[in-house]
Amino acid sequence: MPRPEDSQWAVSVAQVASRAGQSKPIDAVFPAPSGIGDDVIGVAEGADVRVSGSFDSIVDGLILSARINAPVHAECTRCLKPIERDWGVDVTAFFPYESATAGRNGKNGREEKGEVEIIAGEDESEDTYPLLDNGAFADLEALIRDTLVEELPLQPLCRPDCRGLCSQCGADLNEDPDHHHDVVDNRFASLAALKAQLEAQE
Repeated sequence: MPRPEDSQWAVSVAQVASRAGQSKPIDAVFPAPSGIGDDVIGVAEGADVRVSGSFDSIVDGLILSARINAPVHAECTRCLKPIERDWGVDVTAFFPYESATAGRNGKNGREEKGEVEIIAGEDESEDTYPLLDNGAFADLEALIRDTLVEELPLQPLCRPDCRGLCSQCGADLNEDPDHHHDVVDNRFASLAALKAQLEAQE
């Protein structure tokens, strides 16, 4: 059975665990987990993802406040050009101690029976992840994946004012803003021909 410390995403937090008021800075690079996005937009598996912030110990667990930076590949939804850029997301996550989660289930530590309680220091909007090996390690794999997947834009653009492509010929309107086509309305061509024929008979 694999050990928690052997995970590529494991961070040792034993020195601050169970000691409220302690803080541990983190500034490390992890490989991107699989399953972040798709061919249109996402982060390639194994790409360098930097996590910078700190673990802060409270009574019932650890709070991670950090910024996640990852290289995102995307395709502009207007002009279809490839986009390669670093992208940063701020995240706050709660890692409860095992004693704090005893008798609870669910993402935000809800009790199985009785009145719902929120763990001390935990906001309802915060994501919650388990500590491993009796609180000695925090594994960031799921946190990195969940954070980036949830924050990926649905319609990535190469730039906010991208003009897109010509609907008739596919020309890039960013490179040729004056591009246009002379449109001829043929709906009245037959009437015009009949009018010309009648005028010729007069």
